[in-house]
Amino acid sequence: MSDTMVSLRRKINSARDLQSVVRTMRALAASDIGQYEQSIRALDDYYRSVALGLSICFQKNLPTTWLIESKGRVDQGCVGAVVFGSDQGLVGRFNEVVADYAVNTLAVLPGKPQVWAVGERVHARLADTSLPLAGTFSVPNSVKAITPLVAQILEESESRYSEGELTECYLFYNRPTSGAVYEPVQLRLLPLDETWRRELAELPWPTKNLPEVMGNTTLTLRALIREYLFISLFRACAESLASENASRLAAMQRADKNINELLENLNGSFHRLRQSGIDEELFDVISGFEALVELQQRL
Repeated sequence: MSDTMVSLRRKINSARDLQSVVRTMRALAASDIGQYEQSIRALDDYYRSVALGLSICFQKNLPTTWLIESKGRVDQGCVGAVVFGSDQGLVGRFNEVVADYAVNTLAVLPGKPQVWAVGERVHARLADTSLPLAGTFSVPNSVKAITPLVAQILEESESRYSEGELTECYLFYNRPTSGAVYEPVQLRLLPLDETWRRELAELPWPTKNLPEVMGNTTLTLRALIREYLFISLFRACAESLASENASRLAAMQRADKNINELLENLNGSFHRLRQSGIDEELFDVISGFEALVELQQRL
Protein backbone atom coordinates (compact mmCIF):
# COMPACT_ATOMS: atom_id res chain seq x y z
CA MET A 1 0.00 0.00 0.00
CA SER A 2 2.78 2.42 0.96
CA ASP A 3 4.58 1.69 -2.34
CA THR A 4 1.42 2.59 -4.25
CA MET A 5 1.04 5.86 -2.36
CA VAL A 6 4.70 6.69 -3.03
CA SER A 7 4.16 5.98 -6.73
CA LEU A 8 1.10 8.25 -6.84
CA ARG A 9 2.96 11.01 -5.00
CA ARG A 10 5.78 10.74 -7.55
CA LYS A 11 3.32 11.00 -10.44
CA ILE A 12 1.63 14.03 -8.86
CA ASN A 13 4.98 15.81 -8.41
CA SER A 14 5.98 15.03 -12.01
CA ALA A 15 2.66 16.33 -13.31
CA ARG A 16 3.06 19.55 -11.33
CA ASP A 17 6.58 20.06 -12.67
CA LEU A 18 5.32 19.51 -16.21
CA GLN A 19 2.47 21.94 -15.61
CA SER A 20 4.97 24.58 -14.50
CA VAL A 21 6.91 24.15 -17.75
CA VAL A 22 3.71 24.26 -19.82
CA ARG A 23 2.54 27.46 -18.15
CA THR A 24 5.94 29.08 -18.69
CA MET A 25 5.83 28.19 -22.39
CA ARG A 26 2.27 29.48 -22.58
CA ALA A 27 3.32 32.83 -21.10
CA LEU A 28 6.27 33.10 -23.50
CA ALA A 29 4.06 32.31 -26.50
CA ALA A 30 1.53 34.95 -25.46
CA SER A 31 4.33 37.51 -25.05
CA ASP A 32 5.82 36.66 -28.46
CA ILE A 33 2.45 37.01 -30.16
CA GLY A 34 2.21 40.56 -28.84
CA GLN A 35 5.56 41.68 -30.21
CA TYR A 36 4.93 40.21 -33.66
CA GLU A 37 1.44 41.71 -33.90
CA GLN A 38 2.85 45.08 -32.87
CA SER A 39 5.51 44.89 -35.58
CA ILE A 40 2.83 44.10 -38.18
CA ARG A 41 0.83 47.15 -37.15
CA ALA A 42 3.92 49.35 -37.30
CA LEU A 43 4.68 47.98 -40.76
CA ASP A 44 1.36 49.27 -42.08
CA ASP A 45 2.46 52.91 -41.64
CA TYR A 46 5.77 52.25 -43.37
CA TYR A 47 4.05 50.49 -46.25
CA ARG A 48 1.75 53.48 -46.67
CA SER A 49 4.77 55.77 -47.11
CA VAL A 50 6.44 53.44 -49.61
CA ALA A 51 3.20 53.04 -51.57
CA LEU A 52 2.79 56.80 -51.83
CA GLY A 53 6.36 57.14 -53.12
CA LEU A 54 5.76 54.45 -55.72
CA SER A 55 2.52 56.13 -56.72
CA ILE A 56 4.33 59.38 -57.51
CA CYS A 57 7.01 57.55 -59.51
CA PHE A 58 4.41 55.72 -61.57
CA GLN A 59 2.42 58.88 -62.15
CA LYS A 60 5.56 60.37 -63.74
CA ASN A 61 5.37 57.59 -66.36
CA LEU A 62 8.84 56.28 -65.57
CA PRO A 63 10.00 53.31 -67.67
CA THR A 64 8.90 50.11 -65.97
CA THR A 65 9.41 47.47 -68.63
CA TRP A 66 12.07 45.83 -66.47
CA LEU A 67 9.52 44.98 -63.75
CA ILE A 68 6.64 43.72 -65.91
CA GLU A 69 6.25 39.96 -66.16
CA SER A 70 6.85 38.09 -69.38
CA LYS A 71 4.25 35.39 -70.09
CA GLY A 72 6.61 33.24 -72.13
CA ARG A 73 9.32 33.48 -69.52
CA VAL A 74 6.94 32.39 -66.74
CA ASP A 75 5.74 29.35 -68.67
CA GLN A 76 9.26 28.10 -69.40
CA GLY A 77 11.31 28.81 -66.26
CA CYS A 78 11.53 27.68 -62.64
CA VAL A 79 9.09 28.79 -59.96
CA GLY A 80 10.76 29.67 -56.68
CA ALA A 81 8.88 29.25 -53.41
CA VAL A 82 9.74 30.25 -49.84
CA VAL A 83 7.73 28.26 -47.27
CA PHE A 84 7.65 29.66 -43.73
CA GLY A 85 7.38 27.09 -40.95
CA SER A 86 8.93 26.47 -37.53
CA ASP A 87 12.16 25.14 -36.03
CA GLN A 88 10.44 23.94 -32.85
CA GLY A 89 7.59 21.59 -32.15
CA LEU A 90 4.49 21.82 -29.94
CA VAL A 91 2.67 23.79 -32.65
CA GLY A 92 -0.01 21.30 -33.66
CA ARG A 93 -0.42 20.94 -37.44
CA PHE A 94 1.16 24.33 -38.15
CA ASN A 95 3.89 22.96 -40.45
CA GLU A 96 1.72 20.31 -42.07
CA VAL A 97 -0.93 22.86 -43.05
CA VAL A 98 1.43 25.30 -44.79
CA ALA A 99 3.52 22.55 -46.41
CA ASP A 100 0.50 20.75 -47.88
CA TYR A 101 -0.89 24.06 -49.12
CA ALA A 102 2.40 24.90 -50.84
CA VAL A 103 2.63 21.46 -52.45
CA ASN A 104 -0.92 21.60 -53.81
CA THR A 105 -0.52 25.17 -55.11
CA LEU A 106 2.83 24.58 -56.82
CA ALA A 107 1.46 21.45 -58.48
CA VAL A 108 -0.87 23.53 -60.67
CA LEU A 109 1.56 26.37 -61.47
CA PRO A 110 3.50 26.32 -64.75
CA GLY A 111 7.24 25.81 -64.50
CA LYS A 112 9.49 23.61 -62.39
CA PRO A 113 9.33 24.42 -58.65
CA GLN A 114 12.36 25.19 -56.51
CA VAL A 115 11.68 25.48 -52.79
CA TRP A 116 13.39 27.14 -49.82
CA ALA A 117 12.17 26.22 -46.33
CA VAL A 118 12.23 28.56 -43.35
CA GLY A 119 12.41 26.17 -40.40
CA GLU A 120 13.69 22.63 -39.86
CA ARG A 121 10.23 21.23 -39.11
CA VAL A 122 8.64 22.41 -42.33
CA HIS A 123 11.81 21.36 -44.21
CA ALA A 124 11.36 17.81 -42.92
CA ARG A 125 7.72 17.89 -44.01
CA LEU A 126 8.59 19.13 -47.50
CA ALA A 127 11.40 16.57 -47.79
CA ASP A 128 8.76 13.84 -47.71
CA THR A 129 7.24 15.24 -50.91
CA SER A 130 8.56 15.28 -54.46
CA LEU A 131 9.43 18.99 -54.37
CA PRO A 132 13.12 19.81 -54.95
CA LEU A 133 14.53 21.68 -51.93
CA ALA A 134 17.11 24.38 -52.66
CA GLY A 135 17.97 25.31 -49.07
CA THR A 136 16.86 26.04 -45.52
CA PHE A 137 16.76 29.23 -43.44
CA SER A 138 16.57 29.42 -39.66
CA VAL A 139 13.41 30.80 -38.09
CA PRO A 140 13.94 34.18 -36.35
CA ASN A 141 13.52 34.11 -32.56
CA SER A 142 12.63 37.80 -32.22
CA VAL A 143 11.44 40.80 -34.23
CA LYS A 144 15.02 42.08 -34.56
CA ALA A 145 16.10 38.78 -36.13
CA ILE A 146 13.54 39.06 -38.95
CA THR A 147 15.47 41.74 -40.87
CA PRO A 148 18.65 39.61 -41.43
CA LEU A 149 16.48 36.72 -42.65
CA VAL A 150 14.59 39.00 -45.04
CA ALA A 151 17.89 40.32 -46.40
CA GLN A 152 19.09 36.76 -47.08
CA ILE A 153 15.90 35.77 -48.87
CA LEU A 154 15.87 38.97 -50.92
CA GLU A 155 19.47 38.51 -52.00
CA GLU A 156 18.87 34.89 -52.96
CA SER A 157 15.62 35.49 -54.84
CA GLU A 158 16.66 38.71 -56.64
CA SER A 159 19.97 37.29 -57.83
CA ARG A 160 18.36 34.14 -59.21
CA TYR A 161 15.52 36.12 -60.77
CA SER A 162 17.85 38.63 -62.44
CA GLU A 163 20.02 35.80 -63.81
CA GLY A 164 16.99 34.06 -65.28
CA GLU A 165 17.15 31.01 -63.00
CA LEU A 166 13.71 31.87 -61.61
CA THR A 167 10.76 33.33 -63.48
CA GLU A 168 8.46 33.65 -60.46
CA CYS A 169 8.88 33.70 -56.70
CA TYR A 170 6.09 32.91 -54.25
CA LEU A 171 5.78 33.12 -50.47
CA PHE A 172 3.74 30.54 -48.53
CA TYR A 173 2.95 31.13 -44.88
CA ASN A 174 0.25 30.92 -42.24
CA ARG A 175 -1.62 34.14 -41.54
CA PRO A 176 -3.43 34.66 -38.19
CA THR A 177 -7.18 35.20 -38.47
CA SER A 178 -8.70 35.26 -34.98
CA GLY A 179 -7.47 33.90 -31.66
CA ALA A 180 -5.45 30.75 -32.25
CA VAL A 181 -6.89 30.27 -35.76
CA TYR A 182 -4.71 30.72 -38.83
CA GLU A 183 -4.94 29.99 -42.53
CA PRO A 184 -2.30 29.25 -45.18
CA VAL A 185 -1.90 31.96 -47.82
CA GLN A 186 0.34 32.67 -50.79
CA LEU A 187 1.89 35.86 -52.14
CA ARG A 188 3.70 36.29 -55.43
CA LEU A 189 6.82 38.27 -54.64
CA LEU A 190 8.25 38.43 -58.17
CA PRO A 191 7.66 39.46 -60.87
CA LEU A 192 5.71 42.65 -60.31
CA ASP A 193 2.99 43.20 -62.88
CA GLU A 194 1.11 45.93 -64.70
CA THR A 195 -1.98 45.58 -62.51
CA TRP A 196 0.12 46.24 -59.41
CA ARG A 197 1.71 49.30 -61.07
CA ARG A 198 -1.65 50.67 -62.20
CA GLU A 199 -3.27 50.29 -58.77
CA LEU A 200 -0.42 52.17 -57.11
CA ALA A 201 -0.47 54.88 -59.77
CA GLU A 202 -4.13 55.53 -58.94
CA LEU A 203 -3.41 55.92 -55.23
CA PRO A 204 -4.43 59.48 -54.22
CA TRP A 205 -1.88 61.78 -52.59
CA PRO A 206 -3.08 62.95 -49.11
CA THR A 207 -2.52 66.67 -49.88
CA LYS A 208 -2.97 68.97 -52.88
CA ASN A 209 0.79 69.59 -53.23
CA LEU A 210 2.34 66.75 -55.21
CA PRO A 211 6.04 66.06 -54.50
CA GLU A 212 8.79 65.87 -57.12
CA VAL A 213 11.18 62.97 -57.62
CA MET A 214 14.70 64.32 -57.09
CA GLY A 215 17.88 62.93 -58.64
CA ASN A 216 17.96 59.77 -60.69
CA THR A 217 14.31 58.76 -60.99
CA THR A 218 15.08 55.18 -62.04
CA LEU A 219 17.31 54.62 -58.99
CA THR A 220 14.60 56.10 -56.77
CA LEU A 221 12.01 53.77 -58.26
CA ARG A 222 14.26 50.74 -57.82
CA ALA A 223 14.95 51.70 -54.19
CA LEU A 224 11.23 52.04 -53.45
CA ILE A 225 10.46 48.72 -55.10
CA ARG A 226 13.16 47.05 -53.02
CA GLU A 227 11.53 48.51 -49.91
CA TYR A 228 8.19 47.16 -51.10
CA LEU A 229 9.72 43.69 -51.47
CA PHE A 230 11.30 44.03 -48.02
CA ILE A 231 7.95 44.94 -46.47
CA SER A 232 6.22 42.01 -48.17
CA LEU A 233 8.79 39.54 -46.85
CA PHE A 234 8.90 41.07 -43.38
CA ARG A 235 5.11 40.96 -43.09
CA ALA A 236 4.97 37.33 -44.24
CA CYS A 237 7.61 36.30 -41.70
CA ALA A 238 6.01 38.26 -38.84
CA GLU A 239 2.55 36.87 -39.57
CA SER A 240 3.97 33.34 -39.75
CA LEU A 241 5.69 33.80 -36.37
CA ALA A 242 2.50 35.22 -34.85
CA SER A 243 0.56 32.20 -36.17
CA GLU A 244 3.21 29.80 -34.88
CA ASN A 245 3.07 31.22 -31.37
CA ALA A 246 -0.73 31.32 -31.46
CA SER A 247 -0.72 27.63 -32.37
CA ARG A 248 1.79 26.92 -29.58
CA LEU A 249 -0.32 28.92 -27.12
CA ALA A 250 -3.40 26.87 -28.02
CA ALA A 251 -1.39 23.63 -27.65
CA MET A 252 -0.12 24.72 -24.22
CA GLN A 253 -3.64 25.64 -23.11
CA ARG A 254 -4.87 22.18 -24.12
CA ALA A 255 -1.90 20.59 -22.33
CA ASP A 256 -2.57 22.63 -19.18
CA LYS A 257 -6.21 21.53 -19.22
CA ASN A 258 -5.20 17.88 -19.65
CA ILE A 259 -2.67 18.14 -16.81
CA ASN A 260 -5.31 19.66 -14.53
CA GLU A 261 -7.60 16.72 -15.27
CA LEU A 262 -4.74 14.28 -14.67
CA LEU A 263 -3.85 15.96 -11.37
CA GLU A 264 -7.48 15.83 -10.30
CA ASN A 265 -7.61 12.10 -10.99
CA LEU A 266 -4.25 11.41 -9.33
CA ASN A 267 -5.11 13.47 -6.25
CA GLY A 268 -8.48 11.71 -6.01
CA SER A 269 -6.80 8.31 -6.19
CA PHE A 270 -4.17 9.37 -3.66
CA HIS A 271 -6.72 10.67 -1.15
CA ARG A 272 -8.91 7.58 -1.54
CA LEU A 273 -5.92 5.32 -1.02
CA ARG A 274 -4.76 7.37 1.95
CA GLN A 275 -8.26 7.29 3.49
CA SER A 276 -8.40 3.56 2.93
CA GLY A 277 -5.12 3.18 4.80
CA ILE A 278 -6.40 5.34 7.66
CA ASP A 279 -9.62 3.30 7.83
CA GLU A 280 -7.67 0.05 7.99
CA GLU A 281 -5.53 1.41 10.81
CA LEU A 282 -8.64 2.53 12.70
CA PHE A 283 -10.23 -0.87 12.21
CA ASP A 284 -7.07 -2.50 13.57
CA VAL A 285 -7.12 -0.24 16.63
CA ILE A 286 -10.83 -0.91 17.24
CA SER A 287 -10.37 -4.65 16.77
CA GLY A 288 -7.43 -4.63 19.16
CA PHE A 289 -9.42 -2.62 21.73
CA GLU A 290 -12.39 -5.00 21.47
CA ALA A 291 -10.12 -8.00 21.84
CA LEU A 292 -8.50 -6.45 24.92
CA VAL A 293 -11.92 -5.72 26.51
CA GLU A 294 -13.05 -9.27 25.81
CA LEU A 295 -9.87 -10.66 27.41
CA GLN A 296 -10.35 -8.53 30.52
CA GLN A 297 -13.94 -9.75 30.85
CA ARG A 298 -12.80 -13.35 30.75
CA LEU A 299 -10.22 -12.75 33.45
